[in-house]
Amino acid sequence: MSYRITGSTGEWEIVVGLEVHAQVVSEAKLFSGASAEYGGEPNTHVSLVDAGFPGMLPVLNQECVAQAVRTGLGLEAEINLFSRFDRKNYFYADLPTGYQISQFAHPIIGKGKVLVDLADGSTREIGVTRLHLEQDAGKSIHDQDPTRSFIDLNRAGVALMEIVSEPDIRSPEEAGAYLRKLRQILRYIGTCDGNMEEGSMRADVNVSVRKPGETEYRTRCEIKNVNSIRFVIMSIEVEAQRQIEVWEAGGTVDQETRLFDHVRSETRSLRSKEDAHDYRYFPDPDLLPLVIEQSWVDGLKAALPELPEAKRARLEQEYGVSRYESSVLCVEQAIADFYETVARGADARLAANWMLGDFFAALNRTGRSIEDSPVSAEGLRELLGLISNSTINGKIAKEVLEDMVETGESASAIVEKKGLRQVTDTGAIESAIREILVANSDKVAEYKSGKDKLFGFFVGQTMKAMKGKGNPALVNETLKKLLSE
Repeated sequence: MSYRITGSTGEWEIVVGLEVHAQVVSEAKLFSGASAEYGGEPNTHVSLVDAGFPGMLPVLNQECVAQAVRTGLGLEAEINLFSRFDRKNYFYADLPTGYQISQFAHPIIGKGKVLVDLADGSTREIGVTRLHLEQDAGKSIHDQDPTRSFIDLNRAGVALMEIVSEPDIRSPEEAGAYLRKLRQILRYIGTCDGNMEEGSMRADVNVSVRKPGETEYRTRCEIKNVNSIRFVIMSIEVEAQRQIEVWEAGGTVDQETRLFDHVRSETRSLRSKEDAHDYRYFPDPDLLPLVIEQSWVDGLKAALPELPEAKRARLEQEYGVSRYESSVLCVEQAIADFYETVARGADARLAANWMLGDFFAALNRTGRSIEDSPVSAEGLRELLGLISNSTINGKIAKEVLEDMVETGESASAIVEKKGLRQVTDTGAIESAIREILVANSDKVAEYKSGKDKLFGFFVGQTMKAMKGKGNPALVNETLKKLLSE
């Protein structure tokens, strides 16, 4: 069912488009050799070009262009062999030149798409309008002095990819799914680290509302610089509700730029929304049009890593994992690589179950990521091998994994040191079971009279007596035989 918001006059539909600013992974900035590394002392990653000194000429960073093309390929988008840089004129204290070098009329990447997975198991295709390259601005700091503001130009000139979606998003959930999938693609390709907390990926959220069945778009508002997926979802809900109330009260929504206050759960007007002519775009006179060769694009395409959707399909086919399991295993490339290392030498289904269950639980509990996991893929594969060859059972394996996480020791070393080998001696198992049955003769009689559920009681008592080391299959088999005597 389509997402709807109910107001006093009935149901409303939301229309959302996202403009995502993704910082390009590159050692240097877009038009200067200054470092693009995050952080550093204020104004230490600044060249004369970034500072807007007179006579300084920009020089285009080829790697930033390559990263934009790789991203376009990952979005199955049109790669424009001809593009152009323009000056976007506006005046901020943290923009020393008084203009931003961007792409307006001729972006490097044209129409593409992002396939998103929704909670109900369905998928939706969200269109991408364009991707263009541009410079980031510096940073104004207002909380260091009661009377003065400070400027840090470390970020000025850092390369950004602005990825503009079509207004295809129809719910807060879809917006979150789109951002998660986009970030996943960027991280797989290695063109942006997707770290929203550090500002290397942030979104401008365009929201409007309309009555179901309306084909025209009503006035939209842009919520500026939202820096987390959760806040994007919240801001859409809040802004859509505000606009509905305005329309239902007989007013009109003004096109404007707003800020989202997550503490008060409200959006506030920042300024009236500018149109393109307000920025007085014109071709940058210091930069020639950018012309790239198809052969160069083909080379970049050939070197791309396996993308998320292709990897999911392959894991499902090769290892028999479900669609849900593949979606979790492929969230990060490192997780997918870890799984494949485990699965290639172990039972693939068992590997998926353990990774999605006890292994991920252990990482969460210790606050570790897959990259700094205390248990290597080879270590987990060894543990699963001990289950498969009946050296230990699943219950003991859980204890062994806990020790592996705490000590870093191998599974086999822990099993030997603690004497955890599974008992597969049918004689020992039969002896333990007979003692249990003698001690619980009343329950044996109840079982034989039809209380089948007591079978689980006997299994539990046997495993307890054997300190969890009994082979579950043999315990079950032997119990059935002895209870039928």
